[in-house]
Amino acid sequence: MGGPTFPMNAWYAAAYDVEVKRELLPRTICNKPVVLYRKQDGSAAALADACWHRLLPLSMGELHGDNVICGYHGLEFDDSGRCVYMPSQDTINPSACVKSYPLVERHRFIWLWMGDPALADPALVPDLHWNQHPDWAADGKYIHAKCDYRLVVDNLMDLTHETYVHGSSIGNRAVAEAPFDATHTDDTATITRWMLDIDAPPFWRGQLGKPGNVDRWQIINFQAPSTIAIDVGVAPTGTGAPEGDRSQGVNGFVLNTMTPETDRTCHYFWAFARNYKIDEQARTHNLREGVSSIFREDEHILEAQQKAIDANPDHVIYNLNIDAGSMWARRLIDRMISEEHAMQQAAE
Repeated sequence: MGGPTFPMNAWYAAAYDVEVKRELLPRTICNKPVVLYRKQDGSAAALADACWHRLLPLSMGELHGDNVICGYHGLEFDDSGRCVYMPSQDTINPSACVKSYPLVERHRFIWLWMGDPALADPALVPDLHWNQHPDWAADGKYIHAKCDYRLVVDNLMDLTHETYVHGSSIGNRAVAEAPFDATHTDDTATITRWMLDIDAPPFWRGQLGKPGNVDRWQIINFQAPSTIAIDVGVAPTGTGAPEGDRSQGVNGFVLNTMTPETDRTCHYFWAFARNYKIDEQARTHNLREGVSSIFREDEHILEAQQKAIDANPDHVIYNLNIDAGSMWARRLIDRMISEEHAMQQAAE
């Protein structure tokens, strides 16, 4: 393998907004232990999860006002990471501070920038606006996946696996057999697949609630390094969906953002958003649980794949035509990593 597998200069989702409360939440992001919490004004903060003094995780301490008190010797750090109290002395060592990470709260996620804080531009936060937009109803969950985050990217960029992994819900032969278009920019890759005049798989038949064949679409939008928004849906055949009129159909977005925890584990945040019958809370709940059971099938595949990769370190992975999306995604990730490496070398 060798070399880093993820860039540091990127926004990564560290938690759902509801996970971060007035208590200390430990989480490892990009191999770095972090502690998250909310201040008294409701805004979130993120510090390195290791006391300056003896490196005890700060998450084992307690929150006092907006400050974190270490559970070992009582050193107190404010939300910028500066030590503001030391036991038994009035003078505070000026080097006594822990790293504070740039943080943005957007689209119901807490995003952290783990790299050079000078480059942490909030405009670069990945676009998952459907998760919070008034025209869409969305809900999702968190998966702690025991695999390299890039395996999740591969999985989502090639949906032909639906035919075989998810045959009882969203998959049928049409997915594996339909042609697709692959396009890309400097930091995005898109796979567009239309399946025309097909029988709807059970999941989509239930959402559409109408008989007859459908035109089905899957438009996979990847934003480097690890965010994927998939535009999905079906409409009765011949009602104009391929030409842009989806009004007779049902449209959803599968929102995914994966955050490296370690080189072989990741935090996988997902949600399903829809723009039809958005006031039906029961439907929102049932969709979340339905998609959750579909993703559990993926989780088993990905963890087994990671074990096999670890057991066969010399195996060369071969790519098929269906791997075009994941190949482009990997290329864009690798480009980010190499550009970051070049910047570091220039700085040194």
